[in-house]
Amino acid sequence: MLKKLRHKKTSKRILIFLAAVIIPAFAFWGFSSVIKDPKEGGKIGKIFGRNVSALDFKEAVDAVTNMAIMRYGDDYAKIRSSLNLEAEAWQRLILLTEAKRKNIKVSDKEVVEYIESYPFFQNKGQFDNRIYNEMLQYVFRTLPRDFEEQTRQNLMMSKLYRQVTENIKLTDQEIKDEYKKANEEINLFYLQANPADFAKDIPVSDQAIRDFFQKNPFLFKRPLSFDVEYVTFGKDDPAAGEKARAMLSLLKKKDDFTKIAKDFNLTLKDTGLFAENDPLPGIGWLPQISVILAKSNAGKYLEPVEVDKSIYVLRVKERKEPYIPDFESAKDKVKEAYLKEESKKLAQDRINNALEKLNALPGKKAKQSEFEQIAKSLGLKTATTGFFKFGSYIEGIGASDSFFTPAQKLKDDEFSTVINMPSGFFIVRVKEVKPIDEKKFTAEKESFREKLLLQKKQEYFTKFLEELIAKAQKP
Repeated sequence: MLKKLRHKKTSKRILIFLAAVIIPAFAFWGFSSVIKDPKEGGKIGKIFGRNVSALDFKEAVDAVTNMAIMRYGDDYAKIRSSLNLEAEAWQRLILLTEAKRKNIKVSDKEVVEYIESYPFFQNKGQFDNRIYNEMLQYVFRTLPRDFEEQTRQNLMMSKLYRQVTENIKLTDQEIKDEYKKANEEINLFYLQANPADFAKDIPVSDQAIRDFFQKNPFLFKRPLSFDVEYVTFGKDDPAAGEKARAMLSLLKKKDDFTKIAKDFNLTLKDTGLFAENDPLPGIGWLPQISVILAKSNAGKYLEPVEVDKSIYVLRVKERKEPYIPDFESAKDKVKEAYLKEESKKLAQDRINNALEKLNALPGKKAKQSEFEQIAKSLGLKTATTGFFKFGSYIEGIGASDSFFTPAQKLKDDEFSTVINMPSGFFIVRVKEVKPIDEKKFTAEKESFREKLLLQKKQEYFTKFLEELIAKAQKP
Protein backbone atom coordinates (compact mmCIF):
# COMPACT_ATOMS: atom_id res chain seq x y z
CA MET A 1 0.00 0.00 0.00
CA LEU A 2 2.89 2.37 0.72
CA LYS A 3 3.91 2.06 -2.93
CA LYS A 4 0.90 4.20 -3.81
CA LEU A 5 2.74 7.07 -2.14
CA ARG A 6 5.81 6.58 -4.33
CA HIS A 7 3.85 7.21 -7.52
CA LYS A 8 5.54 10.03 -9.44
CA LYS A 9 2.42 12.20 -9.58
CA THR A 10 1.76 11.64 -5.89
CA SER A 11 5.33 12.44 -4.85
CA LYS A 12 5.35 15.64 -6.88
CA ARG A 13 2.10 16.84 -5.28
CA ILE A 14 3.31 16.07 -1.76
CA LEU A 15 6.72 17.66 -2.31
CA ILE A 16 5.18 20.83 -3.68
CA PHE A 17 2.92 21.03 -0.64
CA LEU A 18 5.76 20.33 1.79
CA ALA A 19 7.88 23.01 0.15
CA ALA A 20 5.22 25.47 1.20
CA VAL A 21 5.07 24.56 4.86
CA ILE A 22 8.07 22.51 5.99
CA ILE A 23 11.33 24.16 6.94
CA PRO A 24 14.21 22.07 8.37
CA ALA A 25 13.78 21.70 12.12
CA PHE A 26 15.99 23.87 14.32
CA ALA A 27 18.46 22.17 16.64
CA PHE A 28 17.58 24.26 19.65
CA TRP A 29 14.23 22.51 19.90
CA GLY A 30 16.18 19.38 20.77
CA PHE A 31 15.04 19.56 24.37
CA SER A 32 11.92 17.72 23.18
CA SER A 33 14.06 14.58 23.16
CA VAL A 34 14.09 14.62 26.98
CA ILE A 35 11.66 11.93 28.05
CA LYS A 36 9.05 12.96 30.55
CA ASP A 37 6.14 11.02 31.89
CA PRO A 38 2.95 12.68 30.54
CA LYS A 39 1.41 12.12 33.97
CA GLU A 40 3.95 14.47 35.51
CA GLY A 41 2.21 17.83 35.34
CA GLY A 42 0.63 17.27 31.92
CA LYS A 43 2.78 19.89 30.18
CA ILE A 44 6.09 19.55 28.35
CA GLY A 45 6.96 23.11 27.38
CA LYS A 46 5.72 26.58 26.49
CA ILE A 47 5.03 28.45 23.25
CA PHE A 48 4.43 32.21 23.41
CA GLY A 49 4.13 31.83 27.19
CA ARG A 50 1.36 29.23 26.98
CA ASN A 51 1.72 25.66 28.20
CA VAL A 52 1.95 22.86 25.64
CA SER A 53 0.30 19.70 26.94
CA ALA A 54 1.61 16.21 26.33
CA LEU A 55 -1.55 15.52 24.29
CA ASP A 56 -1.05 18.58 22.05
CA PHE A 57 2.54 17.57 21.43
CA LYS A 58 1.63 13.95 20.68
CA GLU A 59 -0.97 15.11 18.13
CA ALA A 60 1.64 17.32 16.46
CA VAL A 61 4.12 14.43 16.31
CA ASP A 62 1.42 12.21 14.76
CA ALA A 63 0.72 14.90 12.15
CA VAL A 64 4.35 15.41 11.09
CA THR A 65 4.78 11.62 11.04
CA ASN A 66 1.92 11.31 8.57
CA MET A 67 3.41 14.07 6.42
CA ALA A 68 6.71 12.19 6.41
CA ILE A 69 4.94 8.98 5.38
CA MET A 70 3.24 10.85 2.52
CA ARG A 71 6.55 12.29 1.43
CA TYR A 72 8.73 9.18 1.64
CA GLY A 73 6.27 6.33 1.19
CA ASP A 74 7.93 2.91 1.46
CA ASP A 75 11.29 4.63 2.16
CA TYR A 76 9.95 6.09 5.40
CA ALA A 77 11.08 3.17 7.58
CA LYS A 78 14.63 3.46 6.22
CA ILE A 79 15.06 7.14 6.98
CA ARG A 80 12.92 7.46 10.12
CA SER A 81 15.96 7.49 12.42
CA SER A 82 17.45 10.46 10.52
CA LEU A 83 14.32 12.60 10.95
CA ASN A 84 13.75 14.83 13.97
CA LEU A 85 9.98 14.58 14.08
CA GLU A 86 9.83 15.92 17.63
CA ALA A 87 11.53 19.17 16.54
CA GLU A 88 9.24 19.40 13.51
CA ALA A 89 6.28 18.97 15.86
CA TRP A 90 7.36 22.02 17.90
CA GLN A 91 7.75 23.95 14.69
CA ARG A 92 4.27 22.88 13.60
CA LEU A 93 2.73 24.05 16.88
CA ILE A 94 4.39 27.45 16.51
CA LEU A 95 3.17 27.89 12.93
CA LEU A 96 -0.37 26.87 13.87
CA THR A 97 -0.37 29.31 16.77
CA GLU A 98 0.64 32.09 14.36
CA ALA A 99 -1.96 31.03 11.79
CA LYS A 100 -4.69 31.20 14.44
CA ARG A 101 -3.40 34.58 15.61
CA LYS A 102 -3.79 35.81 12.03
CA ASN A 103 -7.32 34.37 12.01
CA ILE A 104 -6.57 32.01 9.10
CA LYS A 105 -9.52 29.69 8.49
CA VAL A 106 -10.00 26.51 6.44
CA SER A 107 -13.53 25.37 5.61
CA ASP A 108 -14.81 21.79 5.73
CA LYS A 109 -15.27 21.97 1.96
CA GLU A 110 -11.58 22.84 1.46
CA VAL A 111 -10.55 19.90 3.66
CA VAL A 112 -12.78 17.45 1.78
CA GLU A 113 -11.67 18.68 -1.65
CA TYR A 114 -8.01 18.48 -0.70
CA ILE A 115 -8.26 14.95 0.70
CA GLU A 116 -10.23 13.80 -2.34
CA SER A 117 -7.52 15.22 -4.61
CA TYR A 118 -4.78 12.97 -3.18
CA PRO A 119 -3.93 10.41 -5.91
CA PHE A 120 -3.27 7.66 -3.36
CA PHE A 121 -6.91 7.83 -2.21
CA GLN A 122 -8.20 7.47 -5.77
CA ASN A 123 -9.25 4.63 -8.04
CA LYS A 124 -9.34 5.33 -11.77
CA GLY A 125 -9.08 9.05 -11.11
CA GLN A 126 -11.94 9.16 -8.59
CA PHE A 127 -11.86 9.32 -4.79
CA ASP A 128 -12.47 5.85 -3.31
CA ASN A 129 -13.79 5.77 0.24
CA ARG A 130 -12.71 2.14 0.73
CA ILE A 131 -9.11 2.95 -0.22
CA TYR A 132 -9.23 6.03 1.99
CA ASN A 133 -10.25 4.08 5.08
CA GLU A 134 -7.81 1.25 4.41
CA MET A 135 -4.89 3.67 3.92
CA LEU A 136 -5.76 5.49 7.14
CA GLN A 137 -6.03 2.22 9.06
CA TYR A 138 -3.01 0.31 7.74
CA VAL A 139 -0.59 3.00 6.52
CA PHE A 140 -1.21 6.12 8.61
CA ARG A 141 -2.78 4.31 11.58
CA THR A 142 -4.95 7.36 12.11
CA LEU A 143 -8.67 7.84 12.63
CA PRO A 144 -10.49 9.70 9.80
CA ARG A 145 -11.47 12.63 12.05
CA ASP A 146 -7.83 13.02 13.19
CA PHE A 147 -6.49 12.87 9.63
CA GLU A 148 -9.05 15.43 8.51
CA GLU A 149 -8.06 17.78 11.34
CA GLN A 150 -4.37 17.33 10.42
CA THR A 151 -5.26 18.22 6.82
CA ARG A 152 -7.10 21.34 8.02
CA GLN A 153 -4.00 22.36 9.96
CA ASN A 154 -1.74 21.63 6.98
CA LEU A 155 -3.89 23.91 4.83
CA MET A 156 -3.77 26.60 7.52
CA MET A 157 0.03 26.49 7.45
CA SER A 158 -0.01 26.57 3.65
CA LYS A 159 -2.23 29.68 3.73
CA LEU A 160 0.10 31.26 6.29
CA TYR A 161 3.04 30.58 3.99
CA ARG A 162 1.25 32.18 1.02
CA GLN A 163 0.21 35.18 3.13
CA VAL A 164 3.76 35.75 4.39
CA THR A 165 5.39 35.33 0.96
CA GLU A 166 2.75 36.77 -1.39
CA ASN A 167 4.65 40.04 -1.96
CA ILE A 168 7.93 38.34 -2.95
CA LYS A 169 8.62 39.19 -6.60
CA LEU A 170 11.47 38.89 -9.12
CA THR A 171 12.62 41.39 -11.74
CA ASP A 172 13.95 40.32 -15.15
CA GLN A 173 17.38 41.58 -14.13
CA GLU A 174 17.38 39.45 -10.98
CA ILE A 175 16.45 36.39 -13.03
CA LYS A 176 19.23 37.08 -15.55
CA ASP A 177 21.83 37.71 -12.85
CA GLU A 178 20.95 34.55 -10.95
CA TYR A 179 20.91 32.50 -14.15
CA LYS A 180 24.38 33.78 -14.98
CA LYS A 181 25.55 32.95 -11.48
CA ALA A 182 24.21 29.40 -11.84
CA ASN A 183 25.45 28.75 -15.38
CA GLU A 184 28.37 30.99 -16.24
CA GLU A 185 31.83 29.41 -15.89
CA ILE A 186 35.06 31.22 -15.06
CA ASN A 187 38.71 30.16 -15.19
CA LEU A 188 40.93 32.30 -12.94
CA PHE A 189 44.64 32.82 -12.62
CA TYR A 190 45.64 33.40 -9.01
CA LEU A 191 48.56 34.01 -6.72
CA GLN A 192 48.42 32.55 -3.22
CA ALA A 193 50.09 33.18 0.11
CA ASN A 194 49.51 30.03 2.17
CA PRO A 195 50.49 30.50 5.85
CA ALA A 196 51.59 26.84 6.07
CA ASP A 197 54.27 27.53 3.43
CA PHE A 198 55.88 30.16 5.65
CA ALA A 199 56.04 28.20 8.91
CA LYS A 200 59.61 27.07 8.15
CA ASP A 201 60.68 30.71 7.96
CA ILE A 202 59.48 31.56 11.47
CA PRO A 203 62.23 31.59 14.13
CA VAL A 204 61.15 29.71 17.25
CA SER A 205 62.64 30.08 20.72
CA ASP A 206 61.41 29.15 24.19
CA GLN A 207 61.31 32.82 25.10
CA ALA A 208 59.19 33.73 22.07
CA ILE A 209 56.74 30.94 22.87
CA ARG A 210 56.64 31.90 26.56
CA ASP A 211 56.02 35.56 25.66
CA PHE A 212 53.19 34.50 23.33
CA PHE A 213 51.63 32.46 26.16
CA GLN A 214 51.87 35.36 28.62
CA LYS A 215 50.22 37.73 26.14
CA ASN A 216 47.45 35.29 25.14
CA PRO A 217 46.72 33.06 28.16
CA PHE A 218 43.01 32.83 27.43
CA LEU A 219 43.72 31.14 24.08
CA PHE A 220 44.70 28.08 26.09
CA LYS A 221 41.94 28.14 28.65
CA ARG A 222 40.48 24.69 29.19
CA PRO A 223 36.66 24.78 29.10
CA LEU A 224 34.20 23.52 31.65
CA SER A 225 34.40 19.73 31.39
CA PHE A 226 32.43 16.74 32.57
CA ASP A 227 32.85 13.04 33.08
CA VAL A 228 29.51 11.27 32.69
CA GLU A 229 28.61 7.65 33.35
CA TYR A 230 25.56 6.14 31.70
CA VAL A 231 23.56 3.08 30.70
CA THR A 232 21.73 2.45 27.44
CA PHE A 233 18.29 0.92 26.96
CA GLY A 234 18.05 -0.76 23.56
CA LYS A 235 16.26 0.54 20.49
CA ASP A 236 14.01 -2.50 20.11
CA ASP A 237 12.57 -2.54 23.64
CA PRO A 238 9.07 -1.00 23.52
CA ALA A 239 9.17 -0.50 27.29
CA ALA A 240 12.55 1.28 27.25
CA GLY A 241 11.15 4.65 28.31
CA GLU A 242 9.21 3.16 31.20
CA LYS A 243 12.23 1.16 32.37
CA ALA A 244 14.47 4.24 32.16
CA ARG A 245 12.10 6.24 34.37
CA ALA A 246 11.86 3.33 36.79
CA MET A 247 15.66 3.13 37.03
CA LEU A 248 15.94 6.87 37.65
CA SER A 249 13.38 6.60 40.46
CA LEU A 250 15.46 3.83 42.11
CA LEU A 251 18.70 5.79 41.70
CA LYS A 252 17.22 8.82 43.43
CA LYS A 253 16.30 6.63 46.38
CA LYS A 254 19.50 4.57 46.48
CA ASP A 255 22.57 6.14 44.84
CA ASP A 256 24.31 2.98 43.59
CA PHE A 257 24.52 3.22 39.80
CA THR A 258 26.80 0.17 39.44
CA LYS A 259 24.51 -2.21 41.36
CA ILE A 260 21.24 -0.93 39.90
CA ALA A 261 22.68 -1.13 36.36
CA LYS A 262 23.52 -4.79 37.01
CA ASP A 263 20.01 -5.39 38.34
CA PHE A 264 18.71 -4.15 34.97
CA ASN A 265 21.29 -6.31 33.11
CA LEU A 266 22.92 -3.18 31.70
CA THR A 267 26.58 -2.18 31.41
CA LEU A 268 27.63 1.05 33.10
CA LYS A 269 29.84 3.08 30.75
CA ASP A 270 32.01 6.17 31.25
CA THR A 271 32.53 9.03 28.79
CA GLY A 272 35.78 10.28 30.33
CA LEU A 273 36.32 14.05 30.51
CA PHE A 274 34.87 16.07 27.61
CA ALA A 275 34.26 19.80 27.08
CA GLU A 276 30.75 21.12 27.69
CA ASN A 277 30.16 21.94 24.01
CA ASP A 278 31.59 18.69 22.65
CA PRO A 279 29.59 15.57 21.71
CA LEU A 280 29.22 13.07 24.54
CA PRO A 281 31.76 10.30 23.82
CA GLY A 282 29.93 7.11 22.90
CA ILE A 283 26.56 8.89 22.58
CA GLY A 284 26.78 11.89 20.29
CA TRP A 285 25.78 15.53 20.09
CA LEU A 286 23.08 16.50 22.59
CA PRO A 287 22.71 20.31 22.74
CA GLN A 288 19.80 20.02 25.17
CA ILE A 289 22.02 18.10 27.61
CA SER A 290 24.82 20.68 27.36
CA VAL A 291 22.50 23.28 28.89
CA ILE A 292 21.57 20.93 31.74
CA LEU A 293 25.18 19.84 32.34
CA ALA A 294 26.31 23.44 32.75
CA LYS A 295 23.98 23.71 35.76
CA SER A 296 24.81 20.28 37.19
CA ASN A 297 27.22 19.28 39.93
CA ALA A 298 28.96 15.94 40.39
CA GLY A 299 26.57 13.21 41.47
CA LYS A 300 23.48 14.59 39.67
CA TYR A 301 21.32 12.19 37.66
CA LEU A 302 19.80 13.60 34.48
CA GLU A 303 16.38 12.93 33.01
CA PRO A 304 16.40 9.99 30.54
CA VAL A 305 17.30 11.10 27.01
CA GLU A 306 16.36 9.51 23.68
CA VAL A 307 18.87 9.53 20.81
CA ASP A 308 18.11 7.54 17.64
CA LYS A 309 15.56 5.48 19.57
CA SER A 310 18.10 4.44 22.23
CA ILE A 311 17.39 5.77 25.71
CA TYR A 312 20.11 6.85 28.11
CA VAL A 313 20.17 7.33 31.87
CA LEU A 314 23.13 9.53 32.84
CA ARG A 315 24.94 10.66 35.96
CA VAL A 316 27.49 13.46 36.28
CA LYS A 317 30.52 11.67 37.69
CA GLU A 318 32.87 14.67 37.73
CA ARG A 319 32.68 18.38 36.97
CA LYS A 320 35.92 20.22 36.18
CA GLU A 321 35.70 24.01 36.16
CA PRO A 322 37.42 26.09 33.42
CA TYR A 323 41.10 26.85 34.08
CA ILE A 324 44.25 28.11 32.37
CA PRO A 325 47.01 25.47 32.46
CA ASP A 326 50.61 26.30 33.33
CA PHE A 327 53.02 27.00 30.47
CA GLU A 328 54.90 23.69 30.63
CA SER A 329 51.79 21.52 30.33
CA ALA A 330 50.47 23.64 27.45
CA LYS A 331 53.84 24.19 25.74
CA ASP A 332 53.17 22.08 22.63
CA LYS A 333 49.83 23.76 21.97
CA VAL A 334 51.38 27.18 22.59
CA LYS A 335 54.12 26.49 20.05
CA GLU A 336 51.56 25.32 17.51
CA ALA A 337 49.43 28.44 18.04
CA TYR A 338 52.48 30.71 17.90
CA LEU A 339 53.64 29.26 14.56
CA LYS A 340 50.14 29.49 13.13
CA GLU A 341 49.79 33.13 14.17
CA GLU A 342 53.23 34.22 12.94
CA SER A 343 52.89 32.30 9.66
CA LYS A 344 49.58 33.98 9.00
CA LYS A 345 51.11 37.42 9.62
CA LEU A 346 53.99 36.69 7.25
CA ALA A 347 51.65 35.37 4.54
CA GLN A 348 49.44 38.43 4.91
CA ASP A 349 52.46 40.76 4.65
CA ARG A 350 53.55 39.02 1.43
CA ILE A 351 50.13 39.17 -0.21
CA ASN A 352 49.72 42.85 0.75
CA ASN A 353 53.16 43.54 -0.73
CA ALA A 354 52.04 41.82 -3.94
CA LEU A 355 48.92 43.96 -4.08
CA GLU A 356 51.01 47.13 -3.67
CA LYS A 357 53.22 46.10 -6.59
CA LEU A 358 50.19 45.29 -8.75
CA ASN A 359 48.52 48.62 -7.91
CA ALA A 360 51.71 50.40 -8.98
CA LEU A 361 51.36 49.05 -12.55
CA PRO A 362 50.01 51.43 -15.24
CA GLY A 363 46.22 51.63 -15.08
CA LYS A 364 46.27 49.16 -12.21
CA LYS A 365 46.16 46.34 -14.74
CA ALA A 366 48.45 43.31 -14.91
CA LYS A 367 49.17 41.01 -17.80
CA GLN A 368 49.65 37.38 -16.87
CA SER A 369 53.43 37.63 -17.24
CA GLU A 370 53.50 40.58 -14.80
CA PHE A 371 51.23 38.72 -12.43
CA GLU A 372 53.58 35.73 -12.41
CA GLN A 373 56.71 37.86 -12.08
CA ILE A 374 55.41 39.68 -8.98
CA ALA A 375 54.34 36.39 -7.40
CA LYS A 376 57.76 34.83 -8.02
CA SER A 377 59.61 37.82 -6.55
CA LEU A 378 57.71 37.36 -3.27
CA GLY A 379 57.80 33.57 -3.11
CA LEU A 380 54.07 33.19 -3.74
CA LYS A 381 52.37 30.31 -5.52
CA THR A 382 50.67 30.82 -8.88
CA ALA A 383 48.15 28.56 -10.61
CA THR A 384 44.82 28.50 -12.41
CA THR A 385 41.52 27.29 -11.00
CA GLY A 386 40.20 25.63 -14.15
CA PHE A 387 36.61 26.41 -15.16
CA PHE A 388 34.16 26.49 -12.25
CA LYS A 389 30.66 27.68 -11.46
CA PHE A 390 29.26 29.59 -8.52
CA GLY A 391 28.51 27.28 -5.61
CA SER A 392 31.09 24.68 -6.63
CA TYR A 393 34.29 23.54 -4.91
CA ILE A 394 37.76 24.43 -6.18
CA GLU A 395 40.26 21.68 -5.45
CA GLY A 396 42.86 22.74 -2.90
CA ILE A 397 41.19 26.12 -2.34
CA GLY A 398 37.67 25.65 -1.06
CA ALA A 399 34.19 26.98 -1.82
CA SER A 400 34.15 28.92 -5.06
CA ASP A 401 31.77 31.72 -4.01
CA SER A 402 34.53 33.95 -2.56
CA PHE A 403 36.32 33.79 -5.92
CA PHE A 404 33.34 33.87 -8.27
CA THR A 405 31.61 36.99 -6.93
CA PRO A 406 34.57 39.42 -7.15
CA ALA A 407 35.82 37.81 -10.38
CA GLN A 408 32.52 38.55 -12.17
CA LYS A 409 33.22 42.27 -11.74
CA LEU A 410 36.74 42.19 -13.21
CA LYS A 411 37.50 43.36 -16.75
CA ASP A 412 40.47 42.44 -18.93
CA ASP A 413 43.79 42.43 -17.01
CA GLU A 414 42.11 43.72 -13.84
CA PHE A 415 42.86 41.97 -10.58
CA SER A 416 40.98 41.57 -7.31
CA THR A 417 41.76 42.86 -3.86
CA VAL A 418 43.08 40.34 -1.33
CA ILE A 419 40.69 37.43 -0.78
CA ASN A 420 40.95 35.74 2.61
CA MET A 421 40.19 32.01 2.52
CA PRO A 422 40.80 29.16 5.01
CA SER A 423 43.48 27.90 2.59
CA GLY A 424 45.33 31.24 2.53
CA PHE A 425 45.31 34.70 0.96
CA PHE A 426 44.65 35.16 -2.76
CA ILE A 427 44.62 37.73 -5.56
CA VAL A 428 42.85 36.65 -8.75
CA ARG A 429 42.49 37.81 -12.34
CA VAL A 430 40.24 36.40 -15.04
CA LYS A 431 41.86 34.05 -17.52
CA GLU A 432 38.77 33.00 -19.46
CA VAL A 433 34.96 33.15 -19.25
CA LYS A 434 32.36 30.79 -20.68
CA PRO A 435 29.28 33.03 -20.98
CA ILE A 436 25.73 31.72 -20.78
CA ASP A 437 23.92 30.53 -23.89
CA GLU A 438 21.37 33.30 -24.52
CA LYS A 439 19.05 31.05 -26.56
CA LYS A 440 19.10 28.47 -23.79
CA PHE A 441 18.40 31.18 -21.22
CA THR A 442 15.35 32.35 -23.20
CA ALA A 443 14.05 28.78 -23.41
CA GLU A 444 14.65 28.08 -19.71
CA LYS A 445 13.76 31.50 -18.31
CA GLU A 446 10.23 30.68 -17.11
CA SER A 447 11.09 27.38 -15.41
CA PHE A 448 14.17 29.00 -13.85
CA ARG A 449 12.02 31.91 -12.63
CA GLU A 450 9.63 29.50 -10.90
CA LYS A 451 12.46 27.68 -9.12
CA LEU A 452 14.16 30.94 -8.16
CA LEU A 453 10.92 32.44 -6.85
CA LEU A 454 10.25 29.35 -4.74
CA GLN A 455 13.80 29.54 -3.36
CA LYS A 456 13.44 33.23 -2.57
CA LYS A 457 10.12 32.62 -0.83
CA GLN A 458 11.60 29.74 1.15
CA GLU A 459 14.51 31.92 2.29
CA TYR A 460 12.12 34.68 3.33
CA PHE A 461 9.84 32.24 5.14
CA THR A 462 12.80 30.61 6.89
CA LYS A 463 13.82 33.99 8.27
CA PHE A 464 10.22 34.66 9.27
CA LEU A 465 10.11 31.30 11.09
CA GLU A 466 13.42 31.92 12.86
CA GLU A 467 12.06 35.18 14.23
CA LEU A 468 8.80 33.49 15.16
CA ILE A 469 10.61 30.73 17.06
CA ALA A 470 12.68 33.32 18.92
CA LYS A 471 9.47 35.07 20.00
CA ALA A 472 7.88 31.76 20.97
CA GLN A 473 10.75 30.94 23.32
CA LYS A 474 10.59 34.21 25.27
CA PRO A 475 9.22 33.84 28.80
